[in-house]
Amino acid sequence: MADNVVDKSERTWALFAHLSSFVIWVTGIPFANIIAPLIIWQIKKDDMPFAAEQAKECLNFQISLTIYAVISGILTLVVIGIFALIAIMIVHVVFTILAALKANEGIGYVYPITIRLVT
Repeated sequence: MADNVVDKSERTWALFAHLSSFVIWVTGIPFANIIAPLIIWQIKKDDMPFAAEQAKECLNFQISLTIYAVISGILTLVVIGIFALIAIMIVHVVFTILAALKANEGIGYVYPITIRLVT
């Protein structure tokens, strides 16, 4: 979607959808990184298609990262998991910030390395 098609409030909600995944780091609540974009998607899916699309994209990315983190957590038994967990944290921050910036411009962002579970 182009910048002139998506209004400011919808872009703001899309921005919040992406940034909401950081709630887990602030609160420490397990799965908050999944719950927050899920709530935004459910609230906005009927009246803000761009924000809902971006919230769903973030939701899929957060589910994927959680799966990768669980696997990496298991792999810490053979040391390589520690490096994978660090990489996952870096990927989470970098891609989420990129997505938030694009959403604020009204451009849909598609996360790489994402399993599309929620369609």
